Amino acid sequence: MNRWKASAIHLTISMGLAVGIAALLYFLWFPPPYFIAAGASRLIILLMGVDVCIGPLLTLLVVSPHKAKRLLKLDLSIIAIIQVIAFAYGVHVIAAARPVFVVAEVDRLVLVSADQLADADLARGSQPIFRRRSWTGPSLVGALPPSNSVDPGAVIKVLEGGKDIDQLPQFYVSYAQVIDRVMHHAIPLPQLKHVTASQRRQLDEIQSTAGSTPLLALPLQRGDHDYTAIMSPETRRPLAILAIEPW
Repeated sequence: MNRWKASAIHLTISMGLAVGIAALLYFLWFPPPYFIAAGASRLIILLMGVDVCIGPLLTLLVVSPHKAKRLLKLDLSIIAIIQVIAFAYGVHVIAAARPVFVVAEVDRLVLVSADQLADADLARGSQPIFRRRSWTGPSLVGALPPSNSVDPGAVIKVLEGGKDIDQLPQFYVSYAQVIDRVMHHAIPLPQLKHVTASQRRQLDEIQSTAGSTPLLALPLQRGDHDYTAIMSPETRRPLAILAIEPW
């Protein structure tokens, strides 16, 4: 077998595996509308670079019709081991970055990933849903600021620059309990200031698809990145998340 054919076979197998993982990400771990805001596109590019490029390229380099079969098998086995290790690490990184909660608090939504929550903090959640990291897309929850009468130590911790309440499941409550108050801070789509012409067309398409009821916008944060969540005033759930500066 020549090196080009061997590399093409390896590339086909790698592409099939990568497409399967990409589908897993899009439909299960990073489902719409959170795919872009959760950074899944960047993670998929990383996975493609590791899985699709490294293995086939190495195969192209080592395969030769003049090489002894025993040595060729050894080379291909080493490549397979390297690729499996790299692929496993990539999937591990992606799994750790998957969004597990969308927390409604005060005047915004916050997207929280699996690696932002400590096991000890999760264990303090008041309900089972607050004590686990979802594998099927983020759970919508609310968060209420701590009060001195309930937990004075927690108030001091938050004020002194500790973890925000979106990373402390002990302060989680049901989404329905807080979303009405949060929605009071939502603004009509035409009032968004930092919108490009293409983004305005996208907003118009989302509004047209949603019907005659005017949609609203809320800030959505993921780490240091700000996005705009397009909210249905009827369901009070995100319909889309766009890379628009919301403030």
